[in-house]
Amino acid sequence: MHILVLNGSPKGEYSATLATVKYLEILHPEHEFDVLHVGVQYRLFEKDFSAAAEKIKAADLILFSYPVYTFIVPSQLHRFLELMKENHADCAGKFATQISTSKHFYDITAHNFIRDNCFDLGLKYIRGLSADMDDLTKPEGQKQAEAFFDYVVYCMEKDLHEPFPEEQPAPAHVPVPAVSAEEDGSKPGDVVILTDLAEEDTQLADMIAYFRHVFPLKTRVVNIHDFPFAGGCISCFNCAPKGECIYKDGFQEMLRNSIQNTQATVIAFSIKDHSMGSRFKMYDDRQFCNGHRTVTMGMPFAYLVSGSYSRETNLRMVVEGRAQVGGNFLAGVATDESDPAEEIRTVAERLAYAVEHKYTQPSNFLGVGGMKIFRDLIWLMQGLMKADHKFYKAHNQYDFPQKKRGTMMAMYLVGGMFANEKIKKKIGGKISEGMYLPYKKVLDSVKEKYKK
Repeated sequence: MHILVLNGSPKGEYSATLATVKYLEILHPEHEFDVLHVGVQYRLFEKDFSAAAEKIKAADLILFSYPVYTFIVPSQLHRFLELMKENHADCAGKFATQISTSKHFYDITAHNFIRDNCFDLGLKYIRGLSADMDDLTKPEGQKQAEAFFDYVVYCMEKDLHEPFPEEQPAPAHVPVPAVSAEEDGSKPGDVVILTDLAEEDTQLADMIAYFRHVFPLKTRVVNIHDFPFAGGCISCFNCAPKGECIYKDGFQEMLRNSIQNTQATVIAFSIKDHSMGSRFKMYDDRQFCNGHRTVTMGMPFAYLVSGSYSRETNLRMVVEGRAQVGGNFLAGVATDESDPAEEIRTVAERLAYAVEHKYTQPSNFLGVGGMKIFRDLIWLMQGLMKADHKFYKAHNQYDFPQKKRGTMMAMYLVGGMFANEKIKKKIGGKISEGMYLPYKKVLDSVKEKYKK
């Protein structure tokens, strides 16, 4: 079998994910592994895709190999996927799978992103392997990698793969009422509209103009379409000690001086390849100069989206997850699928309320679970990620349960009481009543306050 490995890591040969592929190659000399370092060489393929096209055509299995960056794949691999589509790569009928490494922070959205794009390319997709960064160094992780490869070979022999989704017609954009692009809110404010707006994307431009027309606060547009990015994040960890990016292209200054110090952010984009597009992905990845620090927490966010957003389940999870992990109130997502004018007005009103009242909400599972992964990671790596460690300490994010010894001892006491049949019988149906007492105390206190 001829396996084409699309190595999406910007570290090239030194990729931890690729090490798992090399491990499998050693175990299976009966198969031919051909590695294409697309994470390093994607700009060469922008100029001439022919060499990549030939390798894709010759492959029986396409194996995507990458580290998870900011909810999905690195921007370099994202761009290569765009190139595969732009150059009509001969993929139909071939098999595809993936191996990723991460600390399991939103690895599911990364895998879904690859899966959805495999479907677009006509590839027979086999569910991939999501490994921890350290798995290959442990016997159990090695066994999991071996078992995964055996499973892939079996699926190929039996022609087993994930079912292709039903084809649906492309959505029709609903026009937005025409307004002057110069019109803006009358109230003082500093709200950024961040976009990757190309000249031909008139629909998104109209959505931005209409939002500025109905939003009561002053806004300004930051368009990253022509920003001179020197490149995507290369995971060099130069920023780990002090938050200083190795690139000197002005991105860090633009991010901190023009975007992160505002009252709110509106992200406006057209859906491309089940995401915001590779340029927005490069922007997201380069924000790693902030490390794992939620530097915009408390800031409300909103989205203007042109495209079939209701059908993009994975993209919707990414949008929600980003807000939850970042500690940002999500004022809403306005699309152009049905009534964009009404949706934009609704989102604008909610965002204005959040800005003026500094409204926030507690995190749900997507935020709480994500931050606990980072909490444990930064605690272990505090010697390297010094800026992150300092931030986490300052914001009380090291909320380890083993620190709450009082609560633990109380639970031992309650557990001992429940284990005693005499005490349990005496308590009877008063357990719920006892658990309710702290809440009753709060309500009684409020009643007493308002009597006065």
